Amino acid sequence: MKILVTGATGKLGSKVVETLLKTVPASQLAVSVRNPEKAEGLQARGVEVRQGDFDRPETLDTAFAGIDRLLIISADGDNETRIRQHTDAVAAAERSGVKFIAYTSLGNASETTIFLAPPHRAAEEAILKTGIPYSFLRNNWYLENEIPSIQGVLAGAPWVTSAGNGKVGWALQQEYAEAAAAVLSGKGHENTIYELSGTLLTQQELVSALGSVLGKEIPVQQVDDAAYAEIMKGAGLPEFIIPMLVDIQKGIRDGALEVESNDFEKLLGRPLTPINEALTQIVNGITQTK
Repeated sequence: MKILVTGATGKLGSKVVETLLKTVPASQLAVSVRNPEKAEGLQARGVEVRQGDFDRPETLDTAFAGIDRLLIISADGDNETRIRQHTDAVAAAERSGVKFIAYTSLGNASETTIFLAPPHRAAEEAILKTGIPYSFLRNNWYLENEIPSIQGVLAGAPWVTSAGNGKVGWALQQEYAEAAAAVLSGKGHENTIYELSGTLLTQQELVSALGSVLGKEIPVQQVDDAAYAEIMKGAGLPEFIIPMLVDIQKGIRDGALEVESNDFEKLLGRPLTPINEALTQIVNGITQTK
């Protein structure tokens, strides 16, 4: 059996590969990366490194050749680009005779109205049309996404949000990676949808947990979308990112990530890392890299 992970030099992909290497022989593992030079360390450990570029679909036919189980990690970029890249990758997997496709999707992808959903919905639909056995890993939200806000708090700033009382199922990226590795290397995951969501918390509840980790009161500044955009602009964020951040906050406020599920625990075979412990890991990571 040969397993392949796309985007294997990215933050999530590299964690998936490292997790797989704990239980899967390197000879059974391949990676598809845009720049093979970045994966030389994996090659040295016996992992087969293949060149595959989502912007050049013809390279994916070669990258996916002879692969039994494939993990397509969703690409970065605007929605239009991602829809094209994802559907091209699925078409290449079908042409190459891949026998199982796992895909890193988004919480409640088929129903949610959050602006991030269209590329994930398109990928899921494309995979379903192929008839190839699949598993949709509907990742809720990485706790690491909050690192800029946590850095702000560490520098003495308040926690700024326009997400109101919307709840999010945060979890560590490492745990999303372990869930993906469990599906790729395990049995019985054909034609499954896993809603990978941690304990649902509001921004206020997350900040309270962060406050207990840091041993201090953290003020939460609840603002409207326009004020949030202005504050982000004032913090020096690039103009093009600000509308996306505002839309994410709006989506959370509207309940887009409020997905209750115990699928995470089922795949990991253990409870998720408690939020205080997870936040401690994040804070330690920030302070160690200073």
